[in-house]
Amino acid sequence: MTTHTTYSIVPLISIIAVTVMLSLGCDKKTQAQDADVVEKILAKANAKIPDYAEKATFAAGCFWGVESAYQQIDGVITTSVGYTGGKMIAPSYKDVCAGRTGHAEAVEVIFDPHKVSYEKLVDTFWKIHDPTTLNRQGPDFGTQYRSAIFFHNLKQQAIATRSKQAMQHSGRFSRDIVTEITSASPFYRAEDYHQSYLAKRGKTSCNNQ
Repeated sequence: MTTHTTYSIVPLISIIAVTVMLSLGCDKKTQAQDADVVEKILAKANAKIPDYAEKATFAAGCFWGVESAYQQIDGVITTSVGYTGGKMIAPSYKDVCAGRTGHAEAVEVIFDPHKVSYEKLVDTFWKIHDPTTLNRQGPDFGTQYRSAIFFHNLKQQAIATRSKQAMQHSGRFSRDIVTEITSASPFYRAEDYHQSYLAKRGKTSCNNQ
């Protein structure tokens, strides 16, 4: 006579239910955290800029995600997205996207040097994009998406250069870093709808668009 073992599905259902509840709870917690971050980001748009504030400019692909990354750093007072490193005066987004102006999509960061160092901003730069792909970030390609650090003084130039050399020898990247380190040129603020693009849509990164 064969004995059949009967398994109860109740415990399995309970486990699934708990897993779903925990997942929903985490989603709600993440959404709440994102909402708090977004609120703080949007508040920075009207921040008062003190006399001692300093400026940094970075290009690392589509400027929406780059700006959002810097907006979340404590010590960053405000940011702007725009176009720099090209020849045309006051280019539009359409001009830059055509790839004929020489501009890069960039982010201008106004920061409090008492709260965050330029070194920290450069470290963030290496973390948020791939500096080994020439004129390309993911699906976006063209000179407007190039990797570049635009320095505003000799101190920034030295820091950026040392950091690039350290990154190249760190073993973190399997290919050569192609990031340009060049003197800052006129920065043309992009159209209003590009400013804080992700935050205005309740997002904190391009990954949760």
